[in-house]
Amino acid sequence: MNAVVLSVLLVLTLSLFRVNVVIALIVSALAGGLIGGLSLSDTLSAFNGGLGNGASIALSYAMLGAFAAALSNSGITDYLADHVINKLGGGEHEKQKLWAKHLLLFALLAVSVSSQNIIPVHIAFIPILVPPLLHLMSELKLDRRLVACVITFGLTTPYMLLPVGFGGIFLNEILLTNLNTNGLAIDASAVAPAMLLPACGMFIGLGLAMFSYRKKRHYDEAAIKAVEPEQHDKQPRQVWVPLAAIAGALVLQLLTESIVIGSLTGLIILWIGRSIRLTDTQALFSQGVKMMGMIGFIMISAAGYAAVLKGTGDVESLVSVVSGWMGESKALAAITMLVIGLLITMGIGSSFSTIPVIATLYVPLAISLGFSVPATIALVGTAAALGDAGSPASDSTLGPTSGLNVDGQHDHIWDTVVPTFIHYNLPLLGFGWLAAMVL
Repeated sequence: MNAVVLSVLLVLTLSLFRVNVVIALIVSALAGGLIGGLSLSDTLSAFNGGLGNGASIALSYAMLGAFAAALSNSGITDYLADHVINKLGGGEHEKQKLWAKHLLLFALLAVSVSSQNIIPVHIAFIPILVPPLLHLMSELKLDRRLVACVITFGLTTPYMLLPVGFGGIFLNEILLTNLNTNGLAIDASAVAPAMLLPACGMFIGLGLAMFSYRKKRHYDEAAIKAVEPEQHDKQPRQVWVPLAAIAGALVLQLLTESIVIGSLTGLIILWIGRSIRLTDTQALFSQGVKMMGMIGFIMISAAGYAAVLKGTGDVESLVSVVSGWMGESKALAAITMLVIGLLITMGIGSSFSTIPVIATLYVPLAISLGFSVPATIALVGTAAALGDAGSPASDSTLGPTSGLNVDGQHDHIWDTVVPTFIHYNLPLLGFGWLAAMVL
C-alpha cells in the first residue's frame, strides 16, 4: 500500500478521534516514512530537516498573539465590540437579531476576503477581531461552525480567482510558473478564467453551510467572560494609540512581508502611547503563545511531516500506479488526479506547497490524455486547492479556530475541519471534475 495514502489516512483518523494534531502528525510521519521504505534514522532526519520550514511561522504567530493580547488589554477591542453589539445586537425582536446575524457574517466574510487581496495580512486579523465578537455571537445564538465556514471561504476562494495579493502568488507565481516549467505554454491571462468553474463549488459550499448551520446554538457565556470579560465602562485612555498601533503593524507587515516586524511595531507604538508597559510584555507574550502557539506547533510539525512524505518518493509512485490503470478514460483520470491532490494537500496542509509536488506529474499526464489547456489548468489548480479547507494542518482552518476557540468551546477538528471539509472539498471536487470535462 502506498505510504502517502496510509499516512494521510492515519493522520486524519487520529485527528477525528481527538488525538492532538501535533501528535497525529508526528506518529503519521514516522509511519509514512517506515512504510515508504525509509529507515527510522532517515525518517527522523527528514522530519527534523523539515521542521525549520515552520519555525518562522510559529514565531510569527506567537508575536501576533502577543500583539492581539496587548490590543485587548488596551481596551480598544472592548470599546469597539461594545459599539458593534449596541448597533447590531441590541434588538430584542427575532427579525432584528436575524438581520444582525447576517450583517455580522457578511462583515466577517468581507474582512476575510480583503485579508487575501486588498490588505493581504492573511489570518493575522482573526485573533484581533474575532474574540471580542464572541459575546455578540453568543447573544445571537450564532453557530460558530458557520462562522468558521465563512472565514475559511474568505481565506481560500480569493486566491483561486483573483490574481492579486495571495491570489497573485498562487495563480501567477506558483501555478503559472509550474505549468510552464512542465510543458504547458500559457500566459497569465489564461489562468484565472480556467479556475472560475471550480471556484463555483466554493460558492455552492458556502450556501450549503448557511443552510446546515442556520439553527441556534448555545454557548456558555461564563466561559466567554472568563477570557473576554465584558467591561462596558472601559474605554482606552487614548483611542488613537491602539488604532495607530494597528495601522503601524499593518503598514510594516506589508512593507517587510513579516508578521514579526509588524507585530513588534504595533507593540512599540502601544508602549510609546502608554497603553502598555514594558513590564507587561512577558505576560502579553505568554498570552500570545497560549492563543496562537498551537498553530505554530502544528505548522512546524506539518513542515516536518511534508518533508517525510516527499522523502519517501511515494507521491510520484502513487501517480504512476494510478495512471497505469486509469487507461484512456479522461473522466476517470480527472477524478483520480483530483482525489490524489486532495490527499496530498490534506496531509501537507498547504495548497501553495502542493502545486510543485503534483505539477511535474500531472501536466505531462493531462497532455498525453488529451485534456485541453484550460482543463489542465483547472485540474492542477483544483487538485492543489482541494484539502486546504478541511486539513487539520492548514492555516485556513487553524486561523478560524484560533479566534473561535479562545474560550475552549470550539473544537478544531469537529467544529472547523469537518464542516469545512464537507461543505467545500466535496463541491470543489465535483466542480473541478466538471471543469476538466467541459473546458
